[in-house]
Amino acid sequence: MIKGLAITPPILGRISIGRVVEKNGKRLPEKDDQFTITTQIQHKDGWLLHPLDEYLRQQPNSNPNGKLRNIPVRMLFDDPELNLRAEYSLFDRTTGRPICVGNGERCQRRTADGMQQLPCPSPSLCEFAGQGQCKPYGRLTVRIDVDPQQSEQGNAHQQHSQSNNHPAPAPLEQDELGVFVFRTTGFNSIRTLSARLRYLQAYSGGLLSCLPLQLKLRGKSTTQSHRTPIFYVDLCVRDGLSMPQAMQVARWHFEERHASGLQQSRLEEAARDGFNNAVFETSLEDTPELLEEFFSQPDLPEPLDPSGMPDMPDLSDLREQLFDAQADWYNACVQPQQSEPHLNQQQSQPTANSSLKTKLNRQLQQSSRNQAAQPQSQSQPRTQSHPTPEKRS
Repeated sequence: MIKGLAITPPILGRISIGRVVEKNGKRLPEKDDQFTITTQIQHKDGWLLHPLDEYLRQQPNSNPNGKLRNIPVRMLFDDPELNLRAEYSLFDRTTGRPICVGNGERCQRRTADGMQQLPCPSPSLCEFAGQGQCKPYGRLTVRIDVDPQQSEQGNAHQQHSQSNNHPAPAPLEQDELGVFVFRTTGFNSIRTLSARLRYLQAYSGGLLSCLPLQLKLRGKSTTQSHRTPIFYVDLCVRDGLSMPQAMQVARWHFEERHASGLQQSRLEEAARDGFNNAVFETSLEDTPELLEEFFSQPDLPEPLDPSGMPDMPDLSDLREQLFDAQADWYNACVQPQQSEPHLNQQQSQPTANSSLKTKLNRQLQQSSRNQAAQPQSQSQPRTQSHPTPEKRS
């Protein structure tokens, strides 16, 4: 086996709940309220739809109004961690290579000294995470069960295809080891799928790969979404089946697999060795689409147009006036007391100069805030020093 190359399950297609659209000359990700099943072929208008996408939309019981919100699936492995691969990921947007991948405890980071293992405090506490570019990245691999009635009744595929009471089988080759991948950076989808896989694996006694399941699209509103609905993916037992009924179907598949001599434990051991064969599981050929769909740069605010802002006074002139007022104020304070009539004049003059100083300070602060929003002028500000009179002893 070639070292450094991640051996992942063969991918037959993609499952997504969003797409990439072009707005104002930019290709930006856009969420959707339904599933889309595509092939691995992409053209100028987007990904080419898989034949299963149209087939499942024509099932009125599970997907009314032509919106694909339920997909009948089976897991390839009994181990939840082999079905759902999730970690924190930070990518280099220039080269497309992963820089740092961690699980919240330890991370593999590409540095100038090579690959290093470092602590992973999670993106919210990591200084290396960047401005929101380190995200949870999950990949769920499933087998789409194109014949749901077979799972419920336990009949052979040949008997079902000859029946006139059910639609014709979908145009898909029967590949027991081929999977469809659902990629996501959504926290709700990753958390829900991770919990469901572990619960179903424990509840079924380790027969996760034999259970008749379905991917279901759910919606919720949060304060972070400003009360607008957001959609995430859930995994549950298929509609019309209870958990005991699903366990009967799982037992039937387990016995059939055992009678045919298939070794599920050997399959999972080979898959685990393949995942551990490389530091990073992400392929370089998938990285451009991954960055475009999930790790796009946020839109930065446009710079202010200086022509549309009012003219502001030059700060250097205000500084000169302020220095002059300070000099007059110091001169007035240190003048000797000559006579009683001059005493009232000396008391009123510092008060007037103090008011002028306060007014100029306010103008200086306001002008500084206004000029901070404008681009810096090409001409250097005039700097003229005004020596402060020394206080007489």
